[in-house]
Amino acid sequence: MQQLDHQYINGRWIPSQGHRRLPVTNPYTEETIAHVTGGDPADVDAAVSAARSALPDWRALRGAERAVYLEGFADQLTQRRESLMRLSSTNNGKALAEAGVDLDDAIACYRYYAEQARTLDGRQGQGIEHDMTGIEARGYYDPVGVAGLITPWNFPLVTSAWKLAPALAAGCTVVFKPSEVIPLPEQQLADIAEAIDLPAGVLNLLHGDGEGIGAPLTAHPDIDKLSFTGSNRVGETVMRAASEGTRNVSLELGGKSPILVMDDVDPEQAADWVMAGIYFNMGQVCSATSRLIVHDAIADALYDALARRIDAIRLGDPLAEGTDMGPLTSARQRESVMQYLDIARQEGLTAVRDERHRKLPDHGYFVAPTLYRDVPTASRLWNEEIFGPVLCGHSIVSDDDAITLANTSDFGLAATVISGDNERAKRIGRQLQAGIIWFNGEQIIMPQASWGGVKRSGIGRELGPWGLQAFLEVKHLIGPE
Repeated sequence: MQQLDHQYINGRWIPSQGHRRLPVTNPYTEETIAHVTGGDPADVDAAVSAARSALPDWRALRGAERAVYLEGFADQLTQRRESLMRLSSTNNGKALAEAGVDLDDAIACYRYYAEQARTLDGRQGQGIEHDMTGIEARGYYDPVGVAGLITPWNFPLVTSAWKLAPALAAGCTVVFKPSEVIPLPEQQLADIAEAIDLPAGVLNLLHGDGEGIGAPLTAHPDIDKLSFTGSNRVGETVMRAASEGTRNVSLELGGKSPILVMDDVDPEQAADWVMAGIYFNMGQVCSATSRLIVHDAIADALYDALARRIDAIRLGDPLAEGTDMGPLTSARQRESVMQYLDIARQEGLTAVRDERHRKLPDHGYFVAPTLYRDVPTASRLWNEEIFGPVLCGHSIVSDDDAITLANTSDFGLAATVISGDNERAKRIGRQLQAGIIWFNGEQIIMPQASWGGVKRSGIGRELGPWGLQAFLEVKHLIGPE
């Protein structure tokens, strides 16, 4: 059994100052497969000091020089792809095929930001057009400084790539806290840093929970930038901590995303896209389209198509070739989802499919893929993020009704529109309040496009040039020619 009681600080593994040990569980076997340190504020102090010391030399490199290291991360992930897929499935519970998608997304992200780092060199010192005679104005982009990065447990190696790659490309040094629930895949990033000879102190990786690492990291006065992905409750705590010293903060938080299915679609095709939007990664996706808004004219046909597809989902060992859906990542998350299913029974919701319609495996943190129809908009299941394989449907009779209902939410991360007419889908999509909107397809995520939301779904954007800009400060030099 692995004992993750060391922290990666200043280019080497050193014993954690924390004395608590947290179990790391295989969510399919329910067995403890490792113990990880809970961390300690002294670990944070040491890591921040190392990152601060490494910052001057790292930020002084040209973007093209930093790009070499980012390509190194991509190359190493590619070489380790098969073993990392199995490690991710073992620790996180996701099906092996889904873990492969994660790895490919992470690799693409590092390669994209390698190119962004090279492009950054050409943007430095560009002249600003103005109408003042004899005055020169040029723009520059400097790294924010030392960045504290905190990632969740649902997409190991992906959400870390979305933060780590742009931070390094911008010239920031990093103190990175992965989730204590899935530390095994992320631990490999420190090994990769050593393999590519990343300068000591540029990446510091701290294992631990919110008490040992999260809280002291977000409150540390020498952290210049905080980037957090996770729950709204913790995100608000991070934001309050960042207010001390008026520090830069990016937050990617919750979602309760809608999928709008109009009356001019093929219900069979629409059902495939609806399934992909909610049951991928056991529904543990911040952008999961968990609110199904369907035109009344095709509702019955769509629910029938969805029921057949739900029945065909193969639950089981995430490492097995034929598994479509593994267990939820933790017992705690399973308990949280089950509480919502209890609420559904109390509210008298109509289940098209739930745990009564299938036999679950004898062990593992499984929840049956669940579908409710005609869910009242006042229901807690309609309004609150469940973060599990639970889809709630509600019928409408017009485009305007669909748009209004989709936008009636505290969240605004993502949405999907399905229509037989692409122009109609795009017209509806433009009226939705969300950061990313897909139409007539699955949830395509590319490193070139932005990621982030409005309302309570967060502050700022990741991915694309916006992800790089989140770790840069703009500077202008103005004076006589």
